[in-house]
Amino acid sequence: MRIPVLPLKLTAAVALFAFISGCSDAKSSAEAQPAAPPPPAVSVIDVVPETLPILNELPGRIAPTRIAEVRPRVSGIVLERVFEQGSLVKEGDVLYRIDPALFRAQVASAEATLKRAQAVQLQARQQAERQGELRERNVSSGQQFDNAVAALAQADADVAIATAGLTTAQLNLDYAEITAPISGRIGRAMVTEGALVSANGPESLATIQQIDPVYADFTQSANELLRLRRALENGALTTAEAGGARVMLRLDDGSEYAHPGKLLFLEAAVDATTGQVTLRGEFPNPEGDLLPGMYVRVLIEQGIQQNAIAIPQQAIQRDAGGRSQVYVVNDENLAELRTVRVGRVAGDRWVVEEGLKSGDKVIVEGFQKVRPGAAVSAQTWKPQDATPATGSDGSTEPASKPKAG
Repeated sequence: MRIPVLPLKLTAAVALFAFISGCSDAKSSAEAQPAAPPPPAVSVIDVVPETLPILNELPGRIAPTRIAEVRPRVSGIVLERVFEQGSLVKEGDVLYRIDPALFRAQVASAEATLKRAQAVQLQARQQAERQGELRERNVSSGQQFDNAVAALAQADADVAIATAGLTTAQLNLDYAEITAPISGRIGRAMVTEGALVSANGPESLATIQQIDPVYADFTQSANELLRLRRALENGALTTAEAGGARVMLRLDDGSEYAHPGKLLFLEAAVDATTGQVTLRGEFPNPEGDLLPGMYVRVLIEQGIQQNAIAIPQQAIQRDAGGRSQVYVVNDENLAELRTVRVGRVAGDRWVVEEGLKSGDKVIVEGFQKVRPGAAVSAQTWKPQDATPATGSDGSTEPASKPKAG
């Protein structure tokens, strides 16, 4: 029996098409399944304990180390103002001149009174000597001798009174030139030429303030001082270097003052209305940049924290409850979310009080791309234009920010 050729060819063609289609579908399925993505890259830092000073930033005001009001010691008419307002004056410089005519007349009168008393004294002395000789020859009576001695004593007293009067008159003449009681910067003139000033008047003629060095008066919470002292007693902190606490200034525009100062004292009492304790530091002011009444921020080192752990602020996250959290890379290169407790700020870093230990790898950048338990590719973090935070090198970063976490 003869089999038709056309049906056989058709069947073979259909089978071949089905085979090719199956291979193509299998290849398309294989291509549709993407390869597993690589773990996200993150930047980490190794936690290393370090020594950090406890630096508190406190508000303060500049005050002069000495201040004196220029006042007249005699009454009279001001003839001349000698000083330039706002200039630096030295102790003893003439500031004002009062009309001296009256005081010169008083000096002349006192000199004449002294000469008359000295003449009477000379006569009394001669009389006493004569009566003494007569008394020795029994020519004069004892009463006459006694009278002569008493007259000499009275004459001596009159000379002493006249001498004191001349000294007073000369002082008044000298006081007609009003001089600077201290060295410093003098303010504005409160009187002008032709004004009548009085030695007993309440007004001052000018004010002189010594502004090199200057004081910085600032306040701190009594509770904060107590907490620091307890930390020192417990050994959590150590004291600053010998020679007193370091004190620095930050001006109102945020710039650092170039000259460090020293802590002089703190008040022995707490202000009942504010609960603050007043402290005072002394700062050199050779350029005169610090003026009395200027507002400043005072940075004072009040202890040193050993084995402190500090991490960049950007590594800290907050959960819905406000708790501080960080991502840590474990030994298996998996991201682990850990809750920490942070305290003060040291520069651009948070000081971590609980939750981290030496050797932990904290994710600083890239934690937005990971989740707890996910694999990560860790690399060392290289900050861009990072400012070194406060450490044992003694840089000046405040530590009085509020606690968190």
